[in-house]
Amino acid sequence: MFKIISSEIIAASISKIVIEAPLVAAAAKPGQFIILRVSDVGERIPLTISDRDTTAGTITIIVQEVGATTRKLCAKAAGEFLLDVVGPLGTPSHFDGVKKAVVIGGGVGCAIALPQARYLKELGATVDIIAGFRDKEFVILEDEMTVASDNLYITTNDGSYGTAGFVTDKLKELGNDYDLCVCIGPIPMMSGVADMTKGMGIRTIVSLNPIMVDGTGMCGGCRVTVGGQTKFACVDGPDFDGHEVDFDGLRQRNTVYKEFEQHKCNIG
Repeated sequence: MFKIISSEIIAASISKIVIEAPLVAAAAKPGQFIILRVSDVGERIPLTISDRDTTAGTITIIVQEVGATTRKLCAKAAGEFLLDVVGPLGTPSHFDGVKKAVVIGGGVGCAIALPQARYLKELGATVDIIAGFRDKEFVILEDEMTVASDNLYITTNDGSYGTAGFVTDKLKELGNDYDLCVCIGPIPMMSGVADMTKGMGIRTIVSLNPIMVDGTGMCGGCRVTVGGQTKFACVDGPDFDGHEVDFDGLRQRNTVYKEFEQHKCNIG
């Protein structure tokens, strides 16, 4: 059992949850994730470790309510427990030699982009963050991203906060003066950014979160096609070369259980 230390709503349907997990906190590195179960009748869901505190022995996750399990998770209060927390899983990010990077996050993808930006700063790189949101109501982690970057640019689709437009609009404005682009968010956003950076000549890393069950490479549910080869996001990733990812195939696989997920959401 894993104790919830705190749970707070930070934006519309988005919660920041701190979990007591000292062994995970001690071993976790940027880019890695956990798989948890809320109860013994619940599904296993992967969530990226947004932050950790090795002294307190805690990890932080950012969760958006999109289905039955995430709704039950966000309903948990401080002092309650989760049945399972397994991790850290996945291959840690490696960004050695980067001098200037642009880190792009979309929506709750900013929770994954944040530790990547911090890591790049620790390595001595100059870091710009572009954070894109639907509207002002969904803006998260602004203060944290400000600290983790040299420049933070916020965009909203409707212009209700920051700059009106998409992350690709801001990237086009900033130009190609980067060694690396790290992009994390919805598949259409990552695909669009990867198309743009390929033309700009910027190496691009994306973090993929396909359907996942065991997190150890055995079930094959998280398979993705990268550079024409089959990879497993849970063990080969979640970081991949954005210019080699088959985003069309990824998009198709992620909608396989959409009808079932909607059914569970309605009855769960």
